[in-house]
Amino acid sequence: MSSTIILPPGIQITAPVTDAFAKILTPDALAFVAKLHHTFESRRQRLLAARVQRQQRIDAGEIPDFLPETRSIREGDWKISPLPQALARRRTEITGPVEAKMIINAFNSGADSYMADFEDSNSPQWENQIQGQINLYKAIRRELTHTNEAGKNYKLNDTIATLQIRPRGWHLDEKHVLIDGQRVSGGIFDFALVFFHNAKEQIARGAGPFYYLPKMESRLEARLWNDIFVMAQNEIGLPQGSIKATVLIETILATFEMEEILYELREHSAGLNAGRWDYIFSCIKKFKRNTDFCLANRSAITMEVPFMRSYALALVKACHKRGAPAIGGMSALIPIKNDPVANEKALAGIRHDKTRDAHDGFDGGWVAHPGLVAIAAEEFQKVLGDRPNQWEKQRDENFGARDWLNFQPEQPITEAGVRNNINVGIHYLGSWLAGNGCVPIHNLMEDAATAEISRSQIWQWVASPKGKLDDGRKVSADMVRHLIAEELINVKASVSQSGDKTETYDQAARIFEEMSLADNYPEFLTLPLYEAMH
Repeated sequence: MSSTIILPPGIQITAPVTDAFAKILTPDALAFVAKLHHTFESRRQRLLAARVQRQQRIDAGEIPDFLPETRSIREGDWKISPLPQALARRRTEITGPVEAKMIINAFNSGADSYMADFEDSNSPQWENQIQGQINLYKAIRRELTHTNEAGKNYKLNDTIATLQIRPRGWHLDEKHVLIDGQRVSGGIFDFALVFFHNAKEQIARGAGPFYYLPKMESRLEARLWNDIFVMAQNEIGLPQGSIKATVLIETILATFEMEEILYELREHSAGLNAGRWDYIFSCIKKFKRNTDFCLANRSAITMEVPFMRSYALALVKACHKRGAPAIGGMSALIPIKNDPVANEKALAGIRHDKTRDAHDGFDGGWVAHPGLVAIAAEEFQKVLGDRPNQWEKQRDENFGARDWLNFQPEQPITEAGVRNNINVGIHYLGSWLAGNGCVPIHNLMEDAATAEISRSQIWQWVASPKGKLDDGRKVSADMVRHLIAEELINVKASVSQSGDKTETYDQAARIFEEMSLADNYPEFLTLPLYEAMH
């Protein structure tokens, strides 16, 4: 049922507003969104333009390095502000989209923290975004329940994980909300609504307004979030520093500014997270015009190859130097039903991943499935014991461009690797267009970041003279088109077998082909996808 709501001056909503949605899209909440938009949108647009200019310089051969103008920050003696008790222990963090069943299962998983995701694992259909806001509003007040089609009931346990929320990145708009005819930032929209309705309630319940901030490329993008936090707290009457936010270091450029990003957010910082999948995507995207650079199959790019390992260790070093949590990224492995041998191998992979992170100095790490929480917790327990963190573990290595830009391995590139990227890309895009942004495919949990790697590698292998298969064949546009046609059949057969509809997969294959073979590399997969979405 559509509702008639009173909109503040200058605001237009171009999507249905049900009676339930109207309880989130209140005049006061929308006025708060509008105030943040009017104050900060021009800065967001300038920062996005600066990204384009920086990319042009890198395409022309510029090599990123530390900023000379921020040397005093890197060499200064400072720490982030103390953390609240609710964020003191973060051994295990689970993440997933803001769908009711997923929220309840994540809260009940036994993890220390749950990152509710409006970004990479959530397909940003209008219904998903606003229903997600409703779900979190209810969950924070312990009112969220869910009954599935089989009649099974889900409700929150007495003890639940600490909530952290990821709004959309700076590059994403919310196309259904216009302010003075201009689209609002998806990140500001997501943050503003959830903060306005819930921040005081979260504090009253012993937690607080805690966030994860994605895909930033510079300290100035972190400063923008910090200034938004300052205004938001003033607007609703919260003390400065009530908000705490963890930044995902998931772009190669942000690696050169990790300490500066902590510094910009120091009153509101809750540390950094090593967002590995987007990081690999960022490396390909930023250096796509460098003909000397061509990565091997995705499966070969582990956290133990030199450029990934040095990035992770540098993150631990930066965080512990500044009294900040260092949170490890997520392995995409998930439990495998009906195959005990494959399941045991997957669980061993998770254990290896968390063991390495714990010994390297991370204070916790992410998992993609409730069934993996206990394994991750056990490995961190072995290293940390009863300590909430291991900040006393100070790394003394010196990392920089020579480490982070040493993109290896370049081989193997195989036909199976090409097919896998195409298969995963089509499968994920089809699911995303149908409204699901978090998809188990071939026993891995895939989200927008892994789909970005899939199409970016195809683009790179076609464009680069080094994009040759292990049998000597050059990866070409004709080869990719041929394999897309074959893998589309395989994807549809797999989707049909699992009982899901296949209507969106032909469109997904077309979009994947267009983006993988375009002369000019498209910056983000989700931008044209979002425009294609109803």
